Amino acid sequence: MLACDELAVAHGDIVALQGVTLRVDAGETVALIGANGAGKTTLLHTISGLNRVSSGDIRFEGAPIGGWSTDRRVAKGISQAPEGRRIFPGLSVEENLTLATVSWRRWGQSIMADLDRVFELFPRLKERRKQLGWSLSGGEQQMLAIGRALMARPKLLLLDEPSLGLAPRLAEEVYERVRVISKTGLTILVVEQNTVLALSVADRAYVLETGRIVLDGPASELKHNARVREAYLGR
Repeated sequence: MLACDELAVAHGDIVALQGVTLRVDAGETVALIGANGAGKTTLLHTISGLNRVSSGDIRFEGAPIGGWSTDRRVAKGISQAPEGRRIFPGLSVEENLTLATVSWRRWGQSIMADLDRVFELFPRLKERRKQLGWSLSGGEQQMLAIGRALMARPKLLLLDEPSLGLAPRLAEEVYERVRVISKTGLTILVVEQNTVLALSVADRAYVLETGRIVLDGPASELKHNARVREAYLGR
């Protein structure tokens, strides 16, 4: 579904990504792990169209998308739950969710089934559907960010640091919902510093260091890789 080939991205004189080659097959959950500053969010933003490609190629369902605008990518099925959640604090939960439907909704087309699916996945959001975004807890805001991304009816869901800033119990709760989503067959690329959580939901994983892919393989194997354990999991 997604292929990045020899991808390079620069911010001025700073090379953020160099020679990144990555694949995500339909129905897979793939994790991209690495330390803060490794370039993980830069890669997601490049896939979403927020960063310009310096060289290399990005393909989505076989089509080159390097020149596509972000809104076109969303309309074609790429949706991102961003780092830091980025919800609209002055809008209600339901309004935040409804905004994400503009890429596909037409006059008279109901969004109720989509709302019901998100509320079934995140019952707490249903309880708070009329509350304003600022009044939600951090965990609830993260659920809202993921729910909003799902409302765009994606084929590929990009999750950027879904455990960021959450207590361990809440992070586990969010990742349990990610497991449920993955079992529906939706393709997921998740970026995480919390390697334990990321590898617990992933089929395969890539390790990014200073803008380069240095390791990749089945998540079950990377859990036991000595380099990964020492750098990210602890001895």
